[in-house]
Amino acid sequence: MRVLNIMGLSMKTERIGNVSCVMLLLFAVGSQKSQSKTLALHGVTVTPHLQSRQMRYRKATNFSLGARTQLFIQNVSRSPVPLEADADIALGGRSPRELLDADEWAWYDFPDAWQDQPLTLVPGAMVVWAWNGKYEQWGTGKSANMRIDLPGKGNTSQQFRILVEQPQAWLSAITFLNSEEGPFPDHFVSHIANNTGSPLKLESFRLWLPTSRSTWRVLLPQKWISAFEAFPPDRIIASGDRGAAIVSTGVLPLTYTVLETRLRDLKNNPVTLWAHLRIKREVFDVSGGWVSSRVDGRSTLTFEPYLKTLRSMHINTAHIGEVAGYTDNPQLYSRYPLKRFNKLADFDRYDTDTMLEQIHAVEFLGEPQYGGGRPVHPMDVWRKLAPYQPTRLATTVTHSEERIWRFYAGLSDYPHYDAYRVCAPSPDFWRLYERWGGDGMRWGAPLETIGEMTRSLRELSRPAPIACWSQGAHSGWDNYGGRERTSPTPQELRAQAYHALAARITSLYWFNLSLKSILKFQDLIDPIRVIGREIRVLEDYYLKGDAYHYERLTRDDVPDWDVSVIASPKGAVLFALDLDYKPDMTAKVFKFGPPRNASIAFPLPEYLRRPVGILKVDASAITPVPFELTENGVRIDGRFGDVNVFVTTTDSKARRDLEKHRKELAKFESSFEFDPTGSEHDLGELEAILAN
Repeated sequence: MRVLNIMGLSMKTERIGNVSCVMLLLFAVGSQKSQSKTLALHGVTVTPHLQSRQMRYRKATNFSLGARTQLFIQNVSRSPVPLEADADIALGGRSPRELLDADEWAWYDFPDAWQDQPLTLVPGAMVVWAWNGKYEQWGTGKSANMRIDLPGKGNTSQQFRILVEQPQAWLSAITFLNSEEGPFPDHFVSHIANNTGSPLKLESFRLWLPTSRSTWRVLLPQKWISAFEAFPPDRIIASGDRGAAIVSTGVLPLTYTVLETRLRDLKNNPVTLWAHLRIKREVFDVSGGWVSSRVDGRSTLTFEPYLKTLRSMHINTAHIGEVAGYTDNPQLYSRYPLKRFNKLADFDRYDTDTMLEQIHAVEFLGEPQYGGGRPVHPMDVWRKLAPYQPTRLATTVTHSEERIWRFYAGLSDYPHYDAYRVCAPSPDFWRLYERWGGDGMRWGAPLETIGEMTRSLRELSRPAPIACWSQGAHSGWDNYGGRERTSPTPQELRAQAYHALAARITSLYWFNLSLKSILKFQDLIDPIRVIGREIRVLEDYYLKGDAYHYERLTRDDVPDWDVSVIASPKGAVLFALDLDYKPDMTAKVFKFGPPRNASIAFPLPEYLRRPVGILKVDASAITPVPFELTENGVRIDGRFGDVNVFVTTTDSKARRDLEKHRKELAKFESSFEFDPTGSEHDLGELEAILAN
């Protein structure tokens, strides 16, 4: 038996209150035993399931945790290998279908899942097979024998032993970007974590790509890329630390790829990391839900005052498909463009170069974990999304319930979740949270559980990016627990959005921004605009960054601050989010106190530990703040408000550049010459639309 020296499963421990929550990620060890050399198992990537200990539910949570596993298999023979639906493949003596029917797997992607789409693996090509094990018998620390019997003369049975071992290093984030306008990336940013106990030197990257869209599952190796911008510049990632690289590739197709990353240990042994994900140009999009409602037989998106309001709030995406009078009105649409975020099933129309820039992603399944009261099986979700995989349209799935969304992990290219913390329907049981002494509140839940859920989905989805729906202005929900205000207050809205941003998302969707809703809760228009401006100021950091650190600070065993760091090649974004807020049991809202003194340390990766300055970032100013260097980062002493965002910089021009960008964004907002919060006339124009 030959044991492949492929990286093992990684483990990261995060301190959450008084509970240590183990967060597991990445590469398994594979071994192969074969009598022929038709197929070779080059790598096994395992994304272990995790389950929050913070969330509270009516029923006991099942903490039997499985894992999502990907196999990287190459044809090492000199002849094409057909991989048809009737290929005899078994793990532990059972076929993928049998494991699915036994409720041991949530979903899988093996040849028999593609009944009408047989695949021929040409010599040297790679294919990726995957499954999502539901419970611990398919979780970390387990193993399985995989047997492959291929039909045809001369093909003999092959055996592979799939092992899951302790992690040593992993790819923590991969983001595809471009240098110019347009939907096609020409470089990517990769973040690597090293937990090996010794340094690792980053050596080279290689993409595996299809030769055409019709053969998108058949991936061929491209040239190794050894010239790239590395962080640290010497390419050596210290033990217990993280590094990054910006890799230029030339223009890339929008398809699935395998990224092969090679490092060297101190003994010059190669260490190879693998990832399989869709190439999509990442853009920080800000979306509105339900923005197209009917008024007098027309969509609200055909009224310019409403479009001006949305665009001035930095909304560039909407949960829409085709809207008569808007998307088919070139003059109106070009002045107030909103990307589409819908089913987009007409591939001849949407999967075209001219349309790709007008599309955020595919979304049509709603919340499959609920499915209108009856959950949609994860394998059925896979089948519904499968027709999109050959296209250039990135897919999304809306996750709803943290304790079971691990079963749906890996199904989409750009997963997101929706969960709101005040006066909204929710799968978790708010009366069980002990945050304020077991008051049994029914109108709200701890705001910081937004961060908990974001970290959960992020780790289940790595290295792909994620997004979230954040609670906005919504007029459609009833009174919850006696609370009269059925949307968040400005501070509640801001806190929820920033708990998600601090955990590293790359798009944010407001639920919702219908005209009726924003008129009912006019005090949320400016807070949403302010958050939009702040996102745009720092979007380059969010897109190129990786969630580097999270810590819960307590005072007298009571939550005090949530501290997070997003590290990017150009600097780190530091977050200190106030947890010393209280429920007002009379008004039934959460209230924050005035700014207070604090001394907060922020760990940084080695390549960012010598900043020339730290800047406080908000919508009104970019301000230098005093700081001191620590052994592994920086410390800031001062007065902290409810949401505190800083940027470290090694560039003396960073403040000038950020301030210039901030002023440009403010100018963009005012360019519409429409402000319903500052002008009674403009507000009247909005109100007149609904009066029709």
